[in-house]
Amino acid sequence: MSSFQRVGQWKLSHPILAGLCNAFVWLGLGALALSVLLVASSSSEEGASTYVYLIHGFALIVGGWSAGKRSGKKGWYYGGMTGLFYMILVLMIGFLAMDAGLDWNKALYMLLSFAAGGLGGVVGVNMKKE
Repeated sequence: MSSFQRVGQWKLSHPILAGLCNAFVWLGLGALALSVLLVASSSSEEGASTYVYLIHGFALIVGGWSAGKRSGKKGWYYGGMTGLFYMILVLMIGFLAMDAGLDWNKALYMLLSFAAGGLGGVVGVNMKKE
């Protein structure tokens, strides 16, 4: 088997890792789309915080859905853990890049990300083909 054929067969085997990769891909696409919209409409970045939360929520649901679909069982667990790890990574990036501190709002964000990922995981398990 040539090396080109093996690259096409590469898969992320663990559901949480696959969900995280899918979530960050959708986060990147959403951030790119929002950036293009902000440049095209000459809007300010201050009013874009609602859209940023929507992009994160969509990425969490898609990541949870992907994790739940890959696991085939316990969608709430795999989706919720995907959401929790996603938010931990986002908070770590914010802490290291912008020196953002921790407060009770961040704990609420982690709880909401677990819920959004869990919701996506439940939907993903139930969409699995039998």
